[in-house]
Amino acid sequence: MGVYIIAEAGVNHNGSLENAKKLVDMAKESGADAIKFQTFRAEESTSNSAEKAEYQKKNDTRKESQLEMIKRLELPFSDFDILNRYCREKKIDFISTPDGGESLAYLLKLDVPIIKVGSTEVTNIYFLEEIAKSMKPIILSTGMSTLGEVEKAIDIIENQGNKDITLMHCTTDYPTKLEDVNLNAMLTLKNAFHVPVGYSDHTIGYEAAIAATTMGACYIEKHITLNRDMPGPDHKASMPPYEFKEYVRHIRNTESLLGDGRKKPTFRERSIMQQARRSILAAENLKNGTILKQEMFCYKRPGNGIAPEYTDILVGRKLKRDIKKEEIITWMDV
Repeated sequence: MGVYIIAEAGVNHNGSLENAKKLVDMAKESGADAIKFQTFRAEESTSNSAEKAEYQKKNDTRKESQLEMIKRLELPFSDFDILNRYCREKKIDFISTPDGGESLAYLLKLDVPIIKVGSTEVTNIYFLEEIAKSMKPIILSTGMSTLGEVEKAIDIIENQGNKDITLMHCTTDYPTKLEDVNLNAMLTLKNAFHVPVGYSDHTIGYEAAIAATTMGACYIEKHITLNRDMPGPDHKASMPPYEFKEYVRHIRNTESLLGDGRKKPTFRERSIMQQARRSILAAENLKNGTILKQEMFCYKRPGNGIAPEYTDILVGRKLKRDIKKEEIITWMDV
């Protein structure tokens, strides 16, 4: 199985079911394996006193609280049923991140294949217990977390009998600076907990995805948008259609160049070998009946004769015919 690419729509539908469907179309046309949304009721996760995060203030300058912003970006639960069915029609996996018990219960009714847990929930131990009890495969993002916090989260999930966990390394900053990516931490997670790992990419560009692919990421997640100029907190750090299609292509090309790891000549190399490698040729004119010695040989192209590695086997054999200087010697000649 190759890298499983998740197009993170998040709240970039701006509260519009029509936009959400367009994002599904975009993800499918770009070659993603899945599209992910965020299912929530604003009041379930955010209080009146919560301010917008710094990146949210920068990317969306409206004077409003975080609750007001989230409420504006909310889709009713019934829309996710529509989106789930729409994804089935389009043959792309539907995933969503629950933001509380109500949204989790609704997603379980939709029988989603995976529960994606956001970085904000790593220390939300009671919610993690509730998610784990569903026995669904869990993808846990680990932004803002220490290794100890991730370990505790895994223990909580596994104590409920759920062992199907994938950890996503990410940096919770939109966009993430390259010097803050720290992709080696993805390998730290893999080696520490012996679970599959992936990368949730909040950078601008393709480099991080290419590097994560070469390092063995099973999942790569990337925010998408219909247009970076749309109002909202996440559009500026998301990829529009033409860029995301290229993003997926870069990942698939990287998988192709990594190959299966077996060291063997390719189909094209086999034909090139005939011209590029060397054969054993006569270094001088040789008469029928000559007992061959190594000094009678030279090694030149093309490579369609006896390979130099078989010199020792050829030495001491008797020629069956006259051979001219620089003529290829074959097994039929001895």
